Amino acid sequence: MKVIQVMFDTLKRNALNAYEASDIQTPNFDRLQQKTVQFNQFFAGSLPCMPARRDMQTGRYNFLHRGWGPMEPFDDSMPELLKQNGIYTHLVTDHKHYWRDGGATYHPRYSSYELIRGQEGDSWKAKVDKDMNIDGLDNIPDEFKQRKIGSIAQDLYNREHMPKEEDHMLYRTVEAGMEFLRENKDADNWFLQIECFDPHEPFFVPEKYLNMYGVSQEEFNGWLMYSHDDYTSEKADQLKNFYKALVTMCDAYLGKVLDFMDEHNMWEDTMLIVNTDHGLLLGEHDWWGKNIMPVYNEIANIPFFIWYPDLGIQNESRNQLAQNIDVPATILEFFDIEIPEFMKGKSLRKVVESPGEVNHEAILFGYFGSNMNVADQEYIYMRAPMPGKEDYLYEYTLSPMRMNRRFTPEELQGAELDNSFAFTKGVSTLKMQTSDFMGKNYQRFGNKLFNYKEDPAQKSPLTDAEKEFEMIEKLKRLMEENEAPETLYTYYGLDQIHSVEDVRKEHEVLDREQEAVTEEITFVNYHVKDGYLTLINALKDKTKAQAMKQHVQETKAAVTEDDIRNWIKDNVDKEEQARLFYQLDMTLRVD
Repeated sequence: MKVIQVMFDTLKRNALNAYEASDIQTPNFDRLQQKTVQFNQFFAGSLPCMPARRDMQTGRYNFLHRGWGPMEPFDDSMPELLKQNGIYTHLVTDHKHYWRDGGATYHPRYSSYELIRGQEGDSWKAKVDKDMNIDGLDNIPDEFKQRKIGSIAQDLYNREHMPKEEDHMLYRTVEAGMEFLRENKDADNWFLQIECFDPHEPFFVPEKYLNMYGVSQEEFNGWLMYSHDDYTSEKADQLKNFYKALVTMCDAYLGKVLDFMDEHNMWEDTMLIVNTDHGLLLGEHDWWGKNIMPVYNEIANIPFFIWYPDLGIQNESRNQLAQNIDVPATILEFFDIEIPEFMKGKSLRKVVESPGEVNHEAILFGYFGSNMNVADQEYIYMRAPMPGKEDYLYEYTLSPMRMNRRFTPEELQGAELDNSFAFTKGVSTLKMQTSDFMGKNYQRFGNKLFNYKEDPAQKSPLTDAEKEFEMIEKLKRLMEENEAPETLYTYYGLDQIHSVEDVRKEHEVLDREQEAVTEEITFVNYHVKDGYLTLINALKDKTKAQAMKQHVQETKAAVTEDDIRNWIKDNVDKEEQARLFYQLDMTLRVD
């Protein structure tokens, strides 16, 4: 019994012809489709990178209890459970977050591991005086700009040490996996995880693949600036072509694994899983990237392929709901290892074996502190945090690390021991109020309801109080099953919703609150109105906020985007402007 899991980070399902026809060349994913069972309604759980990996080791949602962080002492780890039951586990990856503070307890769960250096500004090659003149960062707030400059400068220097395709991280990662296969193909009882950071940005691609899409690395450094950049049509096409080129390169290296399985007849005794953690927005909904905007299906609905050697089912698809928390239970069951009590994900075996089997009636997904999302087979409901309830968002951890740093003493002030959850196995955790800078920004998106079966592009939000209440009931039930903190219900205003009439009243209250801020003010469109509301909340000096309100009230014509931008330039200190423009730009891209 053997399992190979090939994972690509940030792989969009609409980039694969197996899912949607496009001009991206992915012949090996087409070949994979013929060899496996393809899931069409497979979703991410916790986002982004390491929260997703905690889901895929523990089979539990990370995002209900904390943001980005390590594996916790009480977590059940799928690769560690395999190791404890005599299954050899090996990880090869170029995902740099495994050796940062917020990911440092993941890879030691495997029997062995190999970390490939050089991705996304990885602190790999040393140079004191790197070129720090990076263009295109004018609108990033100073508090983030220096870190971004440092990452890009380090990344560009790392690339100088990778002049050939065989030096590239993707080549080295897959080659390390192939080395394991060549050495251990005749052995039994092992699990190999080949985890590739590509096609995650920054898009660093050998010219061979860029030439296929008419672009060159000299034109663009590959760094996606997310929502704050102003993408012209030409620049947008260029960026998309870089992503296409990198997906085609990923496809080529997937082909090496498939070739090896063919050559050594591994399909007879080896499970194959090919998956990703999440997708990406490349201009859909007028957004770029992830993390900031609502989690539309271009991010949440992800590709997934699986081959069960003992079932022999191939070239079929499944439409049942499934998601990343199901991966560990699937692998444990394949090796006939008991699934732990607190692993909420479910093995996919019955769904693969029987197209009528249902694993989940509904599922959750999201970022910590952002919109809480629930999906069933037809609808997706996005529940925004409630204004004024920021103090109800807490993190629970025994490993106080962020992505790339420890918690500060200030963050830990007031932390108390908490023993609210069964999944911590009688162990108390630290409970602390979070100060996520994005908290208020998430509120502005409001609640959104989509029928994604009839409206797959999610362009037409629905106003349907009955359906919204039905989805809220599903959301609450799943939160309860997954031990969501009690305060989270208040944070999302769910403690006030007990009937359809409550939903209607909530709509009326939120509409009145917005109108109270914007009474006697006319805007050219609702984007500008949202931008104004964001600015009023973001101004630290409330006397300036009042001055801004007075200014727009005195504007005789409808308020435009330029009116708001010019007011910021004329009335706000220079060092504060970048932060405000950053938030304004994000708001103006809401669809």
